[in-house]
This record gives sequence, C-alpha cells and structure tokens, in this order.
Amino acid sequence: MIDVLVVDDDFRVAEINAKYVGKVPGFRVAARAHSAAQALASVQRGTIDLVLLDHYLPDQTGLELVHRMRDQGHGTDVIMVTAAGDVTTVQAAMRLGALHYLVKPFTFAALRTRLDSYAALRRTVDRVGGRGIAGQEQVDRIFSALRTTPAPASPGLPSGHSEPTTDLICRVLHHAEHPLSAHEVAAETGLSRSTAQRYLRHLEQAGRLRLSLRYGDTGRPEHRYAWVAP
Repeated sequence: MIDVLVVDDDFRVAEINAKYVGKVPGFRVAARAHSAAQALASVQRGTIDLVLLDHYLPDQTGLELVHRMRDQGHGTDVIMVTAAGDVTTVQAAMRLGALHYLVKPFTFAALRTRLDSYAALRRTVDRVGGRGIAGQEQVDRIFSALRTTPAPASPGLPSGHSEPTTDLICRVLHHAEHPLSAHEVAAETGLSRSTAQRYLRHLEQAGRLRLSLRYGDTGRPEHRYAWVAP
C-alpha cells in the first residue's frame, strides 16, 4: 500500500480529498494535516510515501514546507493540490520536484489519474531498480510513467470517447468482485452516470464487457456489466 498524507487547511476539503484517496486501489490515507507544522511532523515519522499538498497553509506555504522537507533530507514524493494557479508557483513546484500539480477545483477522476500514474512510476522504478544501472530505454520508461495528458480517441473509439476514460472504466470493472451498474461505475470513477453509461454500452458492444440484467420486484431491469477476460 502507498501511504498518503493529505494536507489542507480546510478540514472539509481535507476530508473530501482523503475520501478520494481511499477509493483508489493501492492507496490509503496514513494521516491528515491542516498546517505545515503538522505535515512536517508526519513526514518526520518516516511512514509517508506521498504528500497531497495544498499551497495555502496558515503557518507556511506548501512550497516552503517542501523546502524544509528537502533541507532535512526527506525525499517524500509530493503532488500539489491547490487553488494556486499562477505560473510562478507552478514553476517553483516543478523545481522542487513536485510530481504533479492539480489545480482546485478538480474531480475524483482527475486525482485518480495522477495517483494511478504515480503508482505506475513506483512500479517502473522498482523493476528498473533491480538492474542497478538504467539505460536510456529504462530512463524513458520511468519518465513516461508520469504522463497523464489525455490521448486523442483511437480509431477504434467512437467520436467523443477517450482512451484514458475507457481505461479507467476498464480498470474498475476488471477489479470489481461482481457486475456493476452504470450508477456504481459512475460513483467509482467520478464520471456522470450518463457518461459512464455511454462508455459501458460501447465496451459491451465491443465484446470487452458482458451485460446481464437484474430484475427487481417492480420497474425496469437494471443493466449490470462484468469484465470479460481476454
């Protein structure tokens, strides 16, 4: 599991972000902090893998906190999640080694994409690290693991469909223990129900999902979708 520290001065926002993190497989919230001092104390305990960091904190800015972390020798990974959208702050975050920069407000799907790419980065580094020395191919693989720019729809996708969203839905269904409805898929991915339904219909027609019907006591049957192993 990847242990995450959620840092935000707003208690409600911190709770929402923590719930988002808890919905992503492989991640768990190890601690919450509402000031730079609290966050630094959590990092100093040495159990944090990743910090989701707001920039506007009551005692220091998020970037000042990262400075202190680095000065003390803490290489804990950082993803900025903040309303600070000015280019100066973004550039400073890059120079301090922030792996992603997510501008508020954002959706669960946007955060999940960054967390998934971070998990992919850790897996790639672990695989390459076993070889001791990385060649250019391995280095390229490490850097490419963090890319989250949505790709244009491939020729196999209908207009208006994207590969990242398709992959996200496929991952949810692949890991589900039982068939899911469009409503459940929407809740897991952060998409609207109509968008989830549109993608599910295409994936079922393409043979990647199996459709079943669940009949209740009254009303129309509920459409439920299950992953079809290749």
